Amino acid sequence: QVQLVESGGGLVQAGGSLKLSCAASEYTFSSYAVGWFRQAPGKEREFVTAISWGGGIRSYADSVKGRFTIARDSAKNTVYLQMNSLKPEDTAIYYCAAEHRGSGSKVQEAYDYWGQGTQVTVSS
Repeated sequence: QVQLVESGGGLVQAGGSLKLSCAASEYTFSSYAVGWFRQAPGKEREFVTAISWGGGIRSYADSVKGRFTIARDSAKNTVYLQMNSLKPEDTAIYYCAAEHRGSGSKVQEAYDYWGQGTQVTVSS
């Protein structure tokens, strides 16, 4: 069982930056694809970005392309989401999810493990 813990959320002004972390309890976390998803109030949870288990494939939602960057530090069993040029519409709870030896799917159902989420609020 892989346990995921997100951190780094908070309140930031529009145009600002935040860096989210997804830390895993599993020492072989590098063998998992990791996705970030978000859910805004009253909306469905949506894909944000993902990285394959080898780190060679990264994908982004069009809404965050050029502003968000996903990266992994295998030594720390952690995946990061660097968010720049934040907009009020980025306000949501952000979740990370993991899939063993996955390619970094945009589909939520592909992921086996989920964190509890971290709140990101962007003020205008």
